[in-house]
Amino acid sequence: MSDYTPAATGSGARARIQRGGAFLAGMVMPNLGAFIAFGLITAIFIPTGWINTIAGTTEDPLPITVQIATLVGPLISILIPILIGYTGGKLVHGTRGAVVGAVATIGAMLAPVALGLASAGLNGAPAAEPPTNISEVGPAILAALIIGPIAALVLKLWDNFIAGKVKGGFEMLVDNFSSGIIGGVFAVIGLYVLGPLTFLLSQGLGQVVNALVQAKLLPLVSIIIEPAKVLFLNNALNHGVLTPLGATQAADQGFSIMYMLESNPGPGLGILTAMLLFGPRAIRPTVPAAMVVHFLGGIHEIYFPYVLLKPILVIAAILGGATGVLWEVIFNLGLVAPASPGSIFAWILVSPPDKLALNMVGIVLAAAVAAIAGSFLLGFGRKESAVDESIDLEAAKEQSATNKKASKAPTQA
Repeated sequence: MSDYTPAATGSGARARIQRGGAFLAGMVMPNLGAFIAFGLITAIFIPTGWINTIAGTTEDPLPITVQIATLVGPLISILIPILIGYTGGKLVHGTRGAVVGAVATIGAMLAPVALGLASAGLNGAPAAEPPTNISEVGPAILAALIIGPIAALVLKLWDNFIAGKVKGGFEMLVDNFSSGIIGGVFAVIGLYVLGPLTFLLSQGLGQVVNALVQAKLLPLVSIIIEPAKVLFLNNALNHGVLTPLGATQAADQGFSIMYMLESNPGPGLGILTAMLLFGPRAIRPTVPAAMVVHFLGGIHEIYFPYVLLKPILVIAAILGGATGVLWEVIFNLGLVAPASPGSIFAWILVSPPDKLALNMVGIVLAAAVAAIAGSFLLGFGRKESAVDESIDLEAAKEQSATNKKASKAPTQA
């Protein structure tokens, strides 16, 4: 895997899910810089971005912003899927795998344009006309996550099969033609099979998400996300599911609520606030530094040991997360790109200007609810006794580190 995902050990369904999620995360996380570049250009230069909003020219955007905004479509629809397909292939079979992964991804990206697939209408709207330009297509990230590693795996199997069987002097010729043929075959498969399937799947998931939003049920996802974060399964959900869905939604409407579901620093801040006020007295002095690292630095892992120390606090995290999501649903909020790391500064940078204030209120509400619920679950300090003075926070940190290590995938698939 990548440097972002240390090796995992163990067996069983949970370990397999962790490794699968970590593999998906290993494809996305090294490319988060590209997502952030897309998000910053979008937030700053689109007609409703920071520059035109400050200049009062949203109706008649400044020419230079119009020119720079032309980068938005190619970044999300072309560059990012290719990077993910390339990275997935590299994880499986090094540079050769990366090349065929990128080639295969091209086919899946072009499927909606080449085959004239129409986008499904949302909110009862009629289906949109088939796209005529790659920049009009939602990003083929889901397809890249699948086809890049598979194409690389086939090449790896072929290379293993012919190892030692090629006559001297023909190795480069065989290597180049085999990667070219396999990459080309998978590009065709992406164009006619995987591209259409993932396009339709993304459309279906978009309809489901839209239905949850309309029914005000999206806050229920916090029941899954918040416990998963403490167990370090957040990467499987965030980078494997939420980021691809968010990219599709953001490409359509300019922002996405999907980017907010896991990255909100509010619930963690609320947990730490409750621990600072009413947690075991022996550990309260450690909390302020953790709050700074978590809220300003976006390192959510810093509060996980405190939840492991008092597992009942996961209920507070769920309530805080659900409160933030409910606020975001009510006011149709979102971010223009993944907030990575999930700090207050990242949220400010990738918030649409007209939604920034309400986004900040969502963080505050999530933190407040988590803090109040956490304080109640801690008995407002009444449950603490002399025994609590001997609680070993280091043991909880070690358990957190063990969970994190177990949630990551090995260096190679």
